[in-house]
Amino acid sequence: MTRKICLLFLLPLAACVSSGVPPTTSEIAGLTLPAAWSGGMRVGSATDALPSATVPQTDLAVWWQRFQDPQLNQLITQSLLANTSVQSAQAALRQARALRDVSAAALTPKINASASGQRSKAGDIAPANSFSTGFDASWEPDIFGANHQALAASEATARASAASLGDVQISVAAEVALNYIQLRTTQVRLAIARANVASQAETLQITNWRVQAGLLTSLEAEQGRAASEQAQAQIPLLETTEAQNLHSLEVLCGQTPESLRQQLQSRAADTGSMLNVSGIPQADDNLALSLPAETLRQRPDIRAAEHQINAALARVRQADVANYPSFNLSGSLGLRALTVGALGGSGTLLSSVLASVSLPVLDGGANRAQLQAQQAALEQAQLAYKAAVLTALQDVENALVALKNDRARLQGLRNAADAASNAALLARQRFASGLVDFQTILETQRTLYSAQDAVASTSNDLAADYVRLYKALGGGWQADQDDSAGMPGALNQRDN
Repeated sequence: MTRKICLLFLLPLAACVSSGVPPTTSEIAGLTLPAAWSGGMRVGSATDALPSATVPQTDLAVWWQRFQDPQLNQLITQSLLANTSVQSAQAALRQARALRDVSAAALTPKINASASGQRSKAGDIAPANSFSTGFDASWEPDIFGANHQALAASEATARASAASLGDVQISVAAEVALNYIQLRTTQVRLAIARANVASQAETLQITNWRVQAGLLTSLEAEQGRAASEQAQAQIPLLETTEAQNLHSLEVLCGQTPESLRQQLQSRAADTGSMLNVSGIPQADDNLALSLPAETLRQRPDIRAAEHQINAALARVRQADVANYPSFNLSGSLGLRALTVGALGGSGTLLSSVLASVSLPVLDGGANRAQLQAQQAALEQAQLAYKAAVLTALQDVENALVALKNDRARLQGLRNAADAASNAALLARQRFASGLVDFQTILETQRTLYSAQDAVASTSNDLAADYVRLYKALGGGWQADQDDSAGMPGALNQRDN
């Protein structure tokens, strides 16, 4: 008979658990995912038409090493260890895991030890002493699974926190890369601007000589001076941008101002001697994309939203079983005597056992309202998941379009810069010989500077496109079975 009663109690729990299986990704989002990105072509070549399903997916673990810049590798490693946002996310993960352990403890019996001493007096009666010691134990059998669902919610929240930590790490690594690329670009642009200043100064000197010789008028001299001053005015603006990039990198790496300045400016002299973009880090083009559905599984923000749905489902079940009876078993075992020495003697042993059951009868609709609140929270989690999926699809497609167009734009600008360089050289030679007028050399110098600066800026955009694409593809994050943050390599090992 007792066994039958227990089975009746367990049936609702089994039904609750079986009906609460989380829906799949496509069921939750209500979306039809594309079969491939941008026609299913690899990033490496605009003519490569191999479907991404037949090309081995590129491993994006430590993707920053694809830029082949040791200083960038060092900065990202340092930021993942010292960045305040990363450390805050790590603390949140530790908190979530501790709360999970609190929920797990609710499934085990509780035992408390106690001891007390009392001295009392009533009227003319002589004072009397009383001493006691013992153990109290209680246990709530989780017949309908309320505590198990609370544990499931805490477990899902801890896994979501671990995925959120991975999302923060990927975001920080991407921000470091973007700021570093911008810093190197600004240093290249400074080198180009300073070369332009030197060229303008040389032209102005030639102009002044020709004015003194009566070959030119003061109009050309003033025009040359104006061009030289305008070129010089670009330097402070670029120096401000350089300093701001340095400050951003210091904050991202958890460092105080000036601590990274010498390290990051160590290449400035080398970069300053270049009038090309070789000082700007560039990633290799050999990148094969995974399928969209696989990409969604590799993004930590998607996995975090997925775990939040699981947590919300568990809370809905927990609120549902709150309407069922709850059981409690408790007991105590202790000693009581008039003196401490008498404890343990005959007649001092006290024991009790209590079994109780409670069932909500009238609560003013609180349990029903709580269930409705958790159902609404579940709906919010599902919508947040759908939004994360749509954002992920948008991020990848935007990065692919920008990458394709910036690559084509950069090629055109490089050709233009080569032609402008040749034109400026010919104009300078002919101006020194008096074969072209002053306006011609001014125009060729402006065109050359504009073309070289555009090449540097577009090279920055192209490198930044790769960073954004790596981030959109999940940044090499992998979900570990021990629900730790899935950053690759030794960095993840240190986090764990």
